[in-house]
Amino acid sequence: MSNPQAESTNIVELTATALSQAIHARELSCVEVMDAYLAQIDRFNPEVNAIVAPMPREDVRAHAGQLDAQLRRGDSWGALHGFPQAPKDIMPVKGMVTTKGSPIFRNQISQTDAVAFERMRASGAVFIGRTNSPEFGLGGHTYNEVYGTTRNAFDPSLSAGGSSGGAGVCVALRMLPVADGSDMMGSLRTPAAFNHVYGMRTSVGCVPHGPTDEIFFQQFSVTGPMARNVPDLALLLSVIAGFDARLPLTRSGNAVDFKASLDRDFAGKRIAWLADLNGHLPMEPGLLDVCEQALVHFESIGCAVERVVPAFDLEELWRAWLDLRSFQFAGTNRALHEDAGKRGLLKPEAVWEIERGLQLSAMRVFEAARVRSAWYQCLRELHDQYEALILPSAQVFPFDASLDWPHAVGGQAMDTYHRWMQTVIGATMAGLPALSVPAGLDARGRPAGLQIIGRAQDDFGVLQLGHAYDLASGASKVRSPLLD
Repeated sequence: MSNPQAESTNIVELTATALSQAIHARELSCVEVMDAYLAQIDRFNPEVNAIVAPMPREDVRAHAGQLDAQLRRGDSWGALHGFPQAPKDIMPVKGMVTTKGSPIFRNQISQTDAVAFERMRASGAVFIGRTNSPEFGLGGHTYNEVYGTTRNAFDPSLSAGGSSGGAGVCVALRMLPVADGSDMMGSLRTPAAFNHVYGMRTSVGCVPHGPTDEIFFQQFSVTGPMARNVPDLALLLSVIAGFDARLPLTRSGNAVDFKASLDRDFAGKRIAWLADLNGHLPMEPGLLDVCEQALVHFESIGCAVERVVPAFDLEELWRAWLDLRSFQFAGTNRALHEDAGKRGLLKPEAVWEIERGLQLSAMRVFEAARVRSAWYQCLRELHDQYEALILPSAQVFPFDASLDWPHAVGGQAMDTYHRWMQTVIGATMAGLPALSVPAGLDARGRPAGLQIIGRAQDDFGVLQLGHAYDLASGASKVRSPLLD
């Protein structure tokens, strides 16, 4: 006699690449896949709160049935045909609520798709709900007044990271085969590290980001994938990457790149280990130990790992980051602050960013852009010598989920709500691709991650190095104890 629970477990344990192959070979029906993932969501989501605003079950199962009928006729929508997906609750999805984690938008139903979601839908994905995010994506801990707190996939008493915290937990607990996220200040990398999965901050223009009315200036936040392994990241990128004339910063021709082989020989390549930037970044005790132990896997694939510190004023870089971030956030959300009723619904961090941004002079913003440009050139010169730059994805292990944010790290007080995430701004300020890979677990079972930062627009090269690292480390085989 068959065991439905065991069959469902077997389905959700398939990698995304294997799942897509099984669906297209009609070894699994889209309805079977949907039922298996819905059962997994029922098992874990009540405890971790990663998926919010769920769509009616009868609607998603009916959609899956329609996709099965298309396959029987020999028609496939694409690589994600029959995949359950839950777009991050920051950018719009047509016909679904988009709260951005804010009570201001609690009942906002979107009329259009963000371009990446448009592409996922066109590739056969079935949208089953949204993944949770902090208000406006601010902060590296996923909680908000609309849906509450998302909890860690390895220990639900701890933070899932953010802002793509719901996505990271869904991937780690097999509630989704792959997931989308966005990254401005580590929003793909921090939750990837906290939940022991892979999260890719794509380079500027690799993936169309935002709705088609996105401000042309926008250059910091990007859309990217989260997955259990690197081939699954590449699968989702093959769907969402590439030029869109409505968003002029996007690049042409790169979507097909992600269908190529990830295998590559890295023997003799040099890797720069940036560590804590010579003590500039405070670290939770034990975090660097876990990260440094993982460096052996780069050596095992033939790389020479050398400790390096960029020749740059890192405090000046931080100040430039603060100014550019506040400038952009204030410009986007000024109207909410000017409305007294809505201003009272904004969380303090949002008010702080807006009020700070409104005080900036044009020349100060220009100076911050100058610093940013100099930083890019600094890293470009480092990349002339090194295949990749490596540093921790986070400065702390997952922390108590009841906290708002870590107010001290390594005995040092944090002077802003996001200073504890300073390790992620380097790739963002330079516009470079950065892949967070699992570094391992500490003695308490808390995950840590490493960032692999690649050359400008070399997203595929970063994936290749991450894939070689995974094959050497076996990181993608490490499972949450909740799954056992």
